[in-house]
Amino acid sequence: MAVLPRPSSPRAAWADFRAFLRGQDGIKLLFALLSIMMPMLIVAGFYFDSKTDKRKPDIIYVQNYAPDRTDEQIRQQNIADQKILDAKREARRREFQRLADQLGIK
Repeated sequence: MAVLPRPSSPRAAWADFRAFLRGQDGIKLLFALLSIMMPMLIVAGFYFDSKTDKRKPDIIYVQNYAPDRTDEQIRQQNIADQKILDAKREARRREFQRLADQLGIK
């Protein structure tokens, strides 16, 4: 006894498939189509969702300092850098405060 059927021609397979379709109710064909389309949509959703843009590399610029600078020069540079950072933070805080005032948030 053969486990697999004899190979048939594509023409015979197509004729058999058409005969199968003609013998079924319309609602069965609709549900067959839906049952095929739903997994295809799910797989396509996962496929397209996985296609995210590559993250651009972060470029970090390093400032070179003289190796013979004194501790006082280092402190002065740190104070100047901190003033710049504080000014940026204050500007950002003012932006958020202005937005909060527009939205009525206290």
